[in-house]
Amino acid sequence: MEILRYGQTEIDHLKRRDKKLAAAIEVIGVIKREIRPDPFAALVMSVVAQQISNKAANAIRGRLHTLLEEITPDRIAGVDSSQMQRCGLSARKIEYIKGIADAAMRGEIDFSRLHQMADKDIIDQLSSFRGIGVWTVEMLLLFSPCRPDIVSWGDQVIRRGMMNLYGLKKLTKKQFERYRKRYSPYGSVASLYLWALSGM
Repeated sequence: MEILRYGQTEIDHLKRRDKKLAAAIEVIGVIKREIRPDPFAALVMSVVAQQISNKAANAIRGRLHTLLEEITPDRIAGVDSSQMQRCGLSARKIEYIKGIADAAMRGEIDFSRLHQMADKDIIDQLSSFRGIGVWTVEMLLLFSPCRPDIVSWGDQVIRRGMMNLYGLKKLTKKQFERYRKRYSPYGSVASLYLWALSGM
């Protein structure tokens, strides 16, 4: 299992910029989150996770891996939608995933070039496809090329973690942006701790 790597540089920066986050980091310690180096597989798994719990997403991912063995465009194109539905995927998500696979096979998305592109350009390109929103692409950026500064406004769990950290009953976009800029350029590591804080 490959994990998202971070070290003292990121921790020291976040602790220096935010005392409350510093205290949380001390309590929580090092967080290990699995990454998916292959961006196509990471995008498919981000679609799987849309609007469902982590537990449900992990169960579906496991069944999908068993069905396909490897998450590739040709493997997805080669299985029937009914087989994917038995993994727990909705008809709509199957349509989105098959659409991504078709686009990759036609060369409309060159996943091998994503690492050369800026975050905004990747978000703009991929979110133009049906069923792929900004949050889905941000999760791809965080857990595949491991971009260092991803804090997603579209992630309800991150927002809840932020509210818990700062004792807020509600969180405006302006407040969110102020905190996000405070964490920069290591927002991705801050996101790991905000996820952990969402249940505290």
